[in-house]
Amino acid sequence: MSVKHFIDTQDFSKQEILDIIETTRLIKEADKQGCTPKLLKDASLAMIFEEPSTRTRVSFEVAMSELGGHALYLKPGEIHLGVRESIGDTAQVLSRMCDVIMIRALLHKTVTDFASYATVPVLNGLTDFNHPTQVICDVFTMVEHMPAGKSLSDLNVTFVGDATNVLSSLMFICTQLGMNFTHAAPKKYQAPAAWMKIAEANCKASGGTVTLTEDPIAAVKKADFIYTDLWWWVGQEAEIPERSAAFMPTYQVTTELLKKAPAACKLMHCLPASRGVEATDEALDSPQSIIFDQAENRLHAEKGLLVYFVAKNMKRPSQELQAFHRGRIENFVEKFAA
Repeated sequence: MSVKHFIDTQDFSKQEILDIIETTRLIKEADKQGCTPKLLKDASLAMIFEEPSTRTRVSFEVAMSELGGHALYLKPGEIHLGVRESIGDTAQVLSRMCDVIMIRALLHKTVTDFASYATVPVLNGLTDFNHPTQVICDVFTMVEHMPAGKSLSDLNVTFVGDATNVLSSLMFICTQLGMNFTHAAPKKYQAPAAWMKIAEANCKASGGTVTLTEDPIAAVKKADFIYTDLWWWVGQEAEIPERSAAFMPTYQVTTELLKKAPAACKLMHCLPASRGVEATDEALDSPQSIIFDQAENRLHAEKGLLVYFVAKNMKRPSQELQAFHRGRIENFVEKFAA
């Protein structure tokens, strides 16, 4: 039987993405009333991290616990993934012991290779190419803070900054859902042609738009949401001086840039933020900032993803069958009682 993994939002239809977001909304509504359903009772989540994370680890671990399951944190260097054991063998072993696997890897190929061997759902917790779990959270946050009278397809989303793994994912999901997406960055650091090709194909199907520009002021003029992220990632440390010179100060999100956008515009950042670099403290802590609502929503989004991909596969034996097996085992072990 084929298994559906969550590796890239491009693997899903618009309606499937909306269904995941609606699942998230329903669970958050239950959470806020203290009624989180234990839909994953006794299920286990393996969390593989090739690099550390705050939000990804905490959100998945708490989500699994509150849904009635258990999460195992497999920290960097703790398992033999691709070193003393092949990726395929690790995937098959964990699939026999766990109900779902989340993997945060340095290379996208690690996740795709892992998923090709896994027999339970694999959720992509970030790679060098994309971060789909993050952008499910982001769109859900946009829904919560959407200007009155607008729908998803009316939204104007502007990303100011480097072509990161978050940029690729946000560009893809926004154009899949029919939004108007703009990337403002120096030409050297704009979304590459391969990403634009995907986004443009999405727009053709959804009615959305995608634009590249070097003018951040023009980019935010109609923005409902301004999103920024780090200007460099793992392995790019040697480029920091060059990157800083290219982005600063034109592409730093400041309160002055926020004033160029509509009054209702909100500021987003996936965090962690380099305060005073891609955005100023004043902007990140301004009334327009929703970065901590966004961070909280990682928890609700992980719950939505876990329920969407795992709950339907859970075994739900009758009370009679449970009683039968309990009785058999208890009767057997009683033979060894002193």
